[in-house]
Amino acid sequence: MANRGATSRRVPETEAAISYVQCDGLAVMKIVKHCHEESCSNMDVAQGALLGLVVENRLEITNCFPFPKHDDTMDEEEYQLDMMRRLRRVNVDHFHVGWYQSADVGNFLSQSLLESQYHYQTSIEESVVVIYDTKKSARGFITLKAYRLTPQAIAMYKEGDYTPEALRNLKIGYENLFIEVPIVIRNSPLTNIMMSELSEMIPEEEGSRFLDLGTASVLEGQLRSLMERVDELNQEAIKFNRYQHLVVRQQQDKHRWLLKRAQENAARAAKDEAPLPEEDVNKLFKPLPVPPRLNPMIVAGQINTYSQHISQFCSQSLAKVYLTQALQNAKESKQNST
Repeated sequence: MANRGATSRRVPETEAAISYVQCDGLAVMKIVKHCHEESCSNMDVAQGALLGLVVENRLEITNCFPFPKHDDTMDEEEYQLDMMRRLRRVNVDHFHVGWYQSADVGNFLSQSLLESQYHYQTSIEESVVVIYDTKKSARGFITLKAYRLTPQAIAMYKEGDYTPEALRNLKIGYENLFIEVPIVIRNSPLTNIMMSELSEMIPEEEGSRFLDLGTASVLEGQLRSLMERVDELNQEAIKFNRYQHLVVRQQQDKHRWLLKRAQENAARAAKDEAPLPEEDVNKLFKPLPVPPRLNPMIVAGQINTYSQHISQFCSQSLAKVYLTQALQNAKESKQNST
């Protein structure tokens, strides 16, 4: 769905790459609202267009709007163009600078996302994809990250060859499919003043909730997802091992056939008979199709993402345990002294 709107404009290749993304608070709130509404209503992936402009080495995201839900009677590209025309009439930044998508516990890496971002980045040089993790943010850890495809990933999709030899020549793996671009949320001075006043209005007892150890459900979900991805990667490894065994067996059959043909020709030469006609070995033993390695690479990237999130949650939980233990010891010592 997301690649429908990647026809806005083409930026010259000489333009400097962006170093960070600056997102207005209004655009962030729209993204958050849309993603949570979709996750609560029908658990669909929320997607939308990002609007803004490029200033020097900074990509500014000033507005956004959601993509329409799948409907055969609606032209999605025409819908996006119409939205941008309407925004231009009311003097709102209408340049297409990327798209956003919701994620659930970091499971955003997929073949469709890679393909959509490839179409965006080849038509809009500075475009990014912003990923918002709904489940992790609902637990109090707001997760908003911006990604761009690396030059190796763009070359891989341009060639369309996902064999092990092609990936090895491009020196590409799951760790360099995407590059994360730092994202900064910008608010107006009046908004910052209001947020400062609201933070002072929070009751003192509410602050103790920052030490809540209730991350077990999140960790459980991530561990279950990690186990599923590991099983999937194991199945892909089994398929590739089976392919390698078939290749070895075919090479052995080919070698035996050539050896037998050489012996038959030698016997015919001893009888002063003409050798057997030469046959194309590749026609007799057709090369086996190489299984594509794109899906295993994506699954390996998902496993890496889950592992990083689990490590982060465990580190935070251990820090909270040690902190609460120190506070409890101080409280007990104070009670004993009185």
